Amino acid sequence: MKAWNHFKTINRHKWLVMKACFKLGLYKQGLLHDLSKYSPTEFMVGVRYYQGTRSPNNAEREDKGYTTAWLHHKGRNKHHLEYWLDYDLENGGITGMKMPVKYVVEMFCDRISASKNYNRDSYTEQMPLEYYNKGKSKYLLHPETAKLLEEMLTLLANKGEEETFQYIKSVILTNEVRRERV
Repeated sequence: MKAWNHFKTINRHKWLVMKACFKLGLYKQGLLHDLSKYSPTEFMVGVRYYQGTRSPNNAEREDKGYTTAWLHHKGRNKHHLEYWLDYDLENGGITGMKMPVKYVVEMFCDRISASKNYNRDSYTEQMPLEYYNKGKSKYLLHPETAKLLEEMLTLLANKGEEETFQYIKSVILTNEVRRERV
């Protein structure tokens, strides 16, 4: 039963992200989003630690001190900030690299969809921003990436999904396409 419930959870999440990406014209990202969750490395861990109210990765992390599924996942999915961590040649240590806009937008869609998936009927448009704010002091995000993500999450919390998606599509993604052509 846990396998079936986990499968339904990841399918629902993938469907929500795909719908959001499609609304924004990010068709390829919508189709390819989180395909690694179906790999044995991620799926079997998800089944073992399935709870239905939060990511199984957190339960595995609590149990083992790390999560094999997350280590696999973050290295294969460019919408995760952890994919973009690298050495800081100027200051030493690890830092967040600037993410391409299309992946920041996909991360935004991912955060909305995760909130909807785990909170179901109690979901509010403030939840993705609240979740982000709880951990933002620990994130290694490039300042420009953080600014863009926070802008979208704040707009969602204050203006709602419809207006936010319109802004992302007509301003953020349109400006990015213009920059790519230059």
